[in-house]
Amino acid sequence: MQAITASLAGMVFKVLVKPGDQVSPGQEVVRLESMKMEIPVESEIQGTVLEVPVKEGDFVNDGDPLVIIED
Repeated sequence: MQAITASLAGMVFKVLVKPGDQVSPGQEVVRLESMKMEIPVESEIQGTVLEVPVKEGDFVNDGDPLVIIED
């Protein structure tokens, strides 16, 4: 199990995956908004989404888990 984490503080603008989805390296899974800019968050691994502990509108800090993946 691995977590894709936020690389900066911001608001979750869009969640692009749900539990059960297959993801591959380079696939965008979440889009954050920080300082009026949209920042894509991509998976670095291939696997299955187990959990998405955030929802659109949530505020996150650097290092917070966004998507949990089973590889």
